[in-house]
Amino acid sequence: MLRIGILTSGGDCQALNAAMRGVVKTLYNKLDNVEIYGIEEGYRGLIYSKYHLLDSREFSGILTKGGTILGSSRQPFKLMRVPDENGLDKVEAMKSTYHKLNLDCLVILGGNGTHKTANLLSEEGLNIVTLPKTIDNDIWGTDMTFGFQSAVNIATDAIDCIHTTAASHGRVFIVEVMGHKVGWLTLHAGIAGGADIILVPEIPYDINKVAQAIERREKAGKRFTILAVAEGAISKEDAALSKKEYKEKLKKSKFPSISYELADQIRQLTGHEIRITVPGHTQRGGSPCPYDRVISTRFGAAAAELILNKEYGYMVGMINGEIKKVPLSEVAGKLKTIDPNCSIIKEAKDVGISFGD
Repeated sequence: MLRIGILTSGGDCQALNAAMRGVVKTLYNKLDNVEIYGIEEGYRGLIYSKYHLLDSREFSGILTKGGTILGSSRQPFKLMRVPDENGLDKVEAMKSTYHKLNLDCLVILGGNGTHKTANLLSEEGLNIVTLPKTIDNDIWGTDMTFGFQSAVNIATDAIDCIHTTAASHGRVFIVEVMGHKVGWLTLHAGIAGGADIILVPEIPYDINKVAQAIERREKAGKRFTILAVAEGAISKEDAALSKKEYKEKLKKSKFPSISYELADQIRQLTGHEIRITVPGHTQRGGSPCPYDRVISTRFGAAAAELILNKEYGYMVGMINGEIKKVPLSEVAGKLKTIDPNCSIIKEAKDVGISFGD
C-alpha cells in the first residue's frame, strides 16, 4: 500500500486542482493499492492534523476548476521555527502528522516560501516532492510555473479593455499588475497588451523619463498612453534606500500603492489626467488556461513518477520545454528575477516600450 499526502500552500492560483489531478490520476493508473490524504489549508493542516482520505471521485471534473479543493493558507517560513501561541513546535508537529499517517511521500504545491519549508521538511528526513505554483513565475530552477500564463491572460485582458476607453478619452492609464518582488507577469502582460511603458521591480525607474515617454507619444500624435506597472515597481531614489528606510517611507506614504504615487507625480509633471485600474485578485482567479492545464498535468504526472521511483527531495520543473527534476536544496531561498539586460527587455525596447530607465 502506497500512502501519499498532498497539500497546497500559499496564495492560490489557477491549475492547482489540475496539478493535483495529474499526480493522483497517474498513481491510480499505475497502482492498485494507493491511499491519498488531502492535507487541508496547506501547512496549517499539517501542523494541526487537519486532513481527510481522498476519494478518486473528488478528482473528477476539476481539471478546469480554479482555486484548490484542499484550501490553502500562508505560513511564513521565518515563523516555522517559532512556537505557536500555545507553545507548539510547528516543525515537530508537521513531522508528527506525517508519521501518524504513515506516509511514503508528501506532495507539496506552492511558491517560494512554500519551497523553503518543503526543503526544511526534506532536511528533517521526510520524503518530499514539490510542484512549482505561482502566478509570478519567479521560482528558481524552472522556466515556467503553473498559474503564470492564466494570470498573464487575465492581466492582458485588463490592458486590452483599457485601450478602448483610453483612446476614447485621450487619457493616461495605469494598470497595476501583481508582482511585489519580480516583474515577469507585468512584463509579459504589458508586451501582450501593447502597453507603452512597463515598470518592474528589477528596473528602477526615473519619473522624469516616464513623463518624457508620455510627452513623446503626445508629440507623435498619440492620444493616450498606457502604463503596465508591477505593484512592486520602485523608483531609482527609493531603490537607493536601505530596506529599513524604504519600509519607513511606505508607512508614511499617503498613497495606497505605487500606482497612485506615480499618477500624482505624472499629473504634476505633465498636466495629464490619469486613471488607475487594479485587476487585483482577479489575476489569481477563474479557470486555468489551456496552457496551464497542460503543464500542470505534465508536472503532476512527473511528480507521480518520482514517487513511484522513490526519488524524493526534488521539485518538478520545466527546462527548455522538457520536464526535469530539480533538487529542493537548489530551489529553496532563490528567486528567479528578470535580468535587465536579457533579450526580452531588449526586444521590448526595440519596439518602443519604455521602462523608465
